[in-house]
Amino acid sequence: MFTKANKIEEPPRPVQPREPAPPSLLSTDLRIIGDVICEGEIQVDGTIEGDIQTDVLVVGETALVKGEITAETVRVHGNIQGQVKATNVSLSKSAHVLGDIIHVSLAIEQGALLEGHCRRQEPTKKKESEGGGISLLGKSSKSKSDPPPKKTAPAGGLAGMKSPA
Repeated sequence: MFTKANKIEEPPRPVQPREPAPPSLLSTDLRIIGDVICEGEIQVDGTIEGDIQTDVLVVGETALVKGEITAETVRVHGNIQGQVKATNVSLSKSAHVLGDIIHVSLAIEQGALLEGHCRRQEPTKKKESEGGGISLLGKSSKSKSDPPPKKTAPAGGLAGMKSPA
């Protein structure tokens, strides 16, 4: 009755890649006291008093996070009180961060408030090709690394010019 010979074996199922889930939304009227752990993306618009560990974190303008944040990417539009450890961190003009930021790449828009230390970590070998560092974002859309405009010859070309002899 319970022998192995009677058991029907199913063929192994191929492993399918996991589809990314939509972001978890924590609305303005939500208050969490405790740690939050997520393998995907979280958008916080309410209050969290505890540590957050996730892949991608978006802190909305109405949000308040009191605790340590560990993530791959953090985009801050609201308030954080605590340490941020992430590969990519961006602070928008409405961001208010009271705490240290440990990062590989950091972008700060003009108007953002940061009271703490910024410490750059060396990227892992996998991330070296992406580049890193600190970029300050201002109102100008031109980058300081843009080359100066090239001078062009007059419409008539050089044929009408006399050479100095």
